[in-house]
Amino acid sequence: MKVAIFSDVQANLPAMEVAVERILDWDPDLVVMDGDLVNRGPSSLACVELFDELRRTRGWLPVKGNHEAWILRCAQEPPRTELEGQMRRFADWTYEQVRERLSALDGWPDHLCFHGESDSSWVHVTHGTMAGNRFGISAGVSDEDIRGNLPVDVALFVTAHTHRPLHRELDGTPILNVGSVGSPFDGDTRGSYALLEERRGRWTSQIVRFDYDRARAERDFRDSGFIEEGGPLARILFEEWRQARLLMPYWRRGFEPAVLAGERDLSEAVEEFLRDSGQG
Repeated sequence: MKVAIFSDVQANLPAMEVAVERILDWDPDLVVMDGDLVNRGPSSLACVELFDELRRTRGWLPVKGNHEAWILRCAQEPPRTELEGQMRRFADWTYEQVRERLSALDGWPDHLCFHGESDSSWVHVTHGTMAGNRFGISAGVSDEDIRGNLPVDVALFVTAHTHRPLHRELDGTPILNVGSVGSPFDGDTRGSYALLEERRGRWTSQIVRFDYDRARAERDFRDSGFIEEGGPLARILFEEWRQARLLMPYWRRGFEPAVLAGERDLSEAVEEFLRDSGQG
C-alpha cells in the first residue's frame, strides 16, 4: 500500500501544484491532506478549489488544521474590538476570499485512521496531537510533553503543524512530521511532504523535499493584496515564508503584550520588530 501525506500548504498555490503533480506521478493508493491548506498566504481560494477537485475526482482525504478552524470561526465571530480586527485582518482577508466556497471546509475530521494489509498496521493522522491541533511535535519538544498525547496501539503516528519535517520515536511508536508544502520553518525554502509504503505489515516513510517557483509565489503575495490589505501582521507572515523560519513567536514575546495593553501602536510595533530583525 502506498500513501502520500502533505500538510501546511498555507495558501501557496505554486508549491501545492508541484506537490500535487509529484504525488500523482507516484500513483499512491491514498492521499491525505493533514490540515492548514488555507490562510497565512495569498491563494487560499485557488488551493481550496484544487483540493476540492482532487477530493471529488480522486478521493483525497482532508484533516482539519488550526487554520481551517480559525477561518470557520472568523465566519461566525466578528472582531470584538478595533485592535482585534487589525490583528486578525489577514485571517478575515482569507475568509472573504474563500467565503463562497466555505462549505468545502465543512465537516473535515480532526483525526483520520487507516491500516494496510495487516490489522496491526494502523496509522493515525492528525494535524497536531491528541492534545489538539495546535500542539505540534518538533525536535525540541520533550518526550514527557508528548507522552500521553499520542494514541495507543498504532504502528505509526503522523503529525504536522510545526512546518518542520521530522522522524522520531517515543516508547516504540514511530512519529512522522510531514513538514510543510508551502511555508517551511527549518531554514530550507523547499516544500516537503511524506510518502509511506507498507511492506509485510510494516510501514516505511520518506520525506520528500521539492523546489517550486518561488518568484511566482512572491508575486502572488504582492499582487493578491495579501500584504497590503492583510494588516500589519501579514508582513511578518510574508517574512516567515520568505526566510523559511519562524518569527511570530518572537513578535508575540517581545512586542504583542505592549500592543494589547494599548502602550504601542500595532503598525509601529511591527515596523520596529522587522527593523530589529533586519527586514524593516
